[in-house]
Amino acid sequence: MNERDRIRQKRTLCQAEGYLELGMPHAALEVLERLRSNEFLGAHGMYLVGEALRSLERYHEALVPLSAAAGMAPEDVHIPLAMAWCFKRVGKLVQAVRTMEHALDYSPNHGLLHYNLACYLSLTGRRQRSLHHLSKALTLDPDYRLLIDDEPDFDPIRTDPGFVALTSIVV
Repeated sequence: MNERDRIRQKRTLCQAEGYLELGMPHAALEVLERLRSNEFLGAHGMYLVGEALRSLERYHEALVPLSAAAGMAPEDVHIPLAMAWCFKRVGKLVQAVRTMEHALDYSPNHGLLHYNLACYLSLTGRRQRSLHHLSKALTLDPDYRLLIDDEPDFDPIRTDPGFVALTSIVV
């Protein structure tokens, strides 16, 4: 890619990010389509396409560009977080769990990965593993404690003695 194309790509990706921040996923897709036809999207562009589709609740469709982005940039934690979000919403919790576990291979000390994995494990009935990852998330960032009460994903384990003990610790 020549310098002119790199500048064009960067501007287009910034424009698409702006549209997504403004809650305008259709406009983001329209802008990204210009790059898509020229194969200039790259990992970040594919992620943005996935994010736009995810914003439109087109979860199955979003998984295609997100999977492509993950293959190009496996260390980018935003991609597996978005993928797992989509997997959950299309009823593929096992794949959401696998996606988070794979992301932790690259970023083992990322609290949000542990927190989301704890959520998905709770929904699949894996109490002990869920509690392990929730504990890890809280160790990495105690502020996740503020989210727990309103998180319906923890409803299956909310009465578990380990969950009660873990969430009742005053920080």
